Amino acid sequence: MQTEKVINHIVNWLKDYANNAGVSGFVIGISGGIDSAVTSTLCAKTGLNVLCVEMPIHQAESHVTRAQEHIAQLKTQFKNVSDTRTDLTPVFEEFKTEIFFDGDQKTIDMALANTRARLRMTTLYYYAGLYGLLVAGTGNKVEDFGVGFYTKYGDGGVDLSPIADLLKSQVYQLGEALKVPESIMIAQPSDGLFGDARSDEDQIGASYPELEWAMAMDDQGSSPEDFTGREAEAFKIYKRFNNANKHKMIPIPICEIPKELI
Repeated sequence: MQTEKVINHIVNWLKDYANNAGVSGFVIGISGGIDSAVTSTLCAKTGLNVLCVEMPIHQAESHVTRAQEHIAQLKTQFKNVSDTRTDLTPVFEEFKTEIFFDGDQKTIDMALANTRARLRMTTLYYYAGLYGLLVAGTGNKVEDFGVGFYTKYGDGGVDLSPIADLLKSQVYQLGEALKVPESIMIAQPSDGLFGDARSDEDQIGASYPELEWAMAMDDQGSSPEDFTGREAEAFKIYKRFNNANKHKMIPIPICEIPKELI
């Protein structure tokens, strides 16, 4: 990959999109992970206003520390970057007092994890409306179009997606070129939606290199029977997530009414 040219292409794309939309810049949630670090740096390089928002909800301390380190670095490098912290833990806890819990614990935990992502999306759009900004998404190609590893109307609720055509390994290449803090570069990818340090691999059951491989094999029309051992297992994991999350990757279905009925 021609890393510097890709960086310039994305920065110019962001700048053109914002100018055409008549907005002053971008707002982005900073998680302490590689995707938000790369995306926020790309946004900062446009020279337009960038608001970095921390939105902890019972967050693991390691995530908080990395997020703050990255924001501090960005503000040192770019005068167009500002930040704010919105602690959503009290909001989340109050929400839990107004709902009922029905079902097994795993289902409840997942529903609450998705609620965290949706509270953060609401917060980002509040600031976007307040300051005339676009919400920049942080999803990469594997997450957005491979396994659908994001929350619909949560971190999937954005105005534009600067890195959604890049594999996770390519995001890391950009991170290295953009001098993202080493603590973020070496950290295990995690969505941070459960209040602990569990990684994406812990949840999915396969690493990003395995998922990238499986995505490429699927694009070539392969099936699980074409592989053995760990490759077969990783491919099955990819297909399971890909099939289960198709509803996130295709347009919302519309019931079209026959003209003779209208």
